[in-house]
Amino acid sequence: MTAVTTQCCAPIARAPLSEDDAADLAVLLKAVADPVRLRLLSMIGSHPGGEACVCDLTGVFDLTAPTISHHLKVLRTAGLIDGERRGTWVYYRIIPETVSRLGALFTPLAAPPAAQNGPVDVELLTV
Repeated sequence: MTAVTTQCCAPIARAPLSEDDAADLAVLLKAVADPVRLRLLSMIGSHPGGEACVCDLTGVFDLTAPTISHHLKVLRTAGLIDGERRGTWVYYRIIPETVSRLGALFTPLAAPPAAQNGPVDVELLTV
C-alpha cells in the first residue's frame, strides 16, 4: 500500500499569488472575460478534431469577420489558442497547457462544506 498526500485546495486558496503570476493570469482572465471570446474558445476546444476553421466560427455570431478576427487575435495574443494558415483559411486550436492553467487556478474550490475552512491534506491509498 502506498500513501500519497496532496492538498485539496486550489492554488489561489493555498497561498497568495506572486506579482508576476497575478499579472500573467490577469491577461488570461481578461481574454476570456468577454462572452464572444469565451464562446470562441469553447467552440474551438470542443470542435471535432480539436481545431476549428475560422470559416466555422464566423457564421455563428452576428458580428463582422474583422470583429471575430479581433477576438481571435486577443485569444491568440494571450496564448490560449494558436492558428495555422491552410490555403485561404486559418485553423485554430486551443493550447491545452494555458487553458489548463486557468482551470487549475480555481479547482477544487468547490470542496465539501467541512473542508472550506482552510487547506486539508487528503491521503490517497493505493493497493
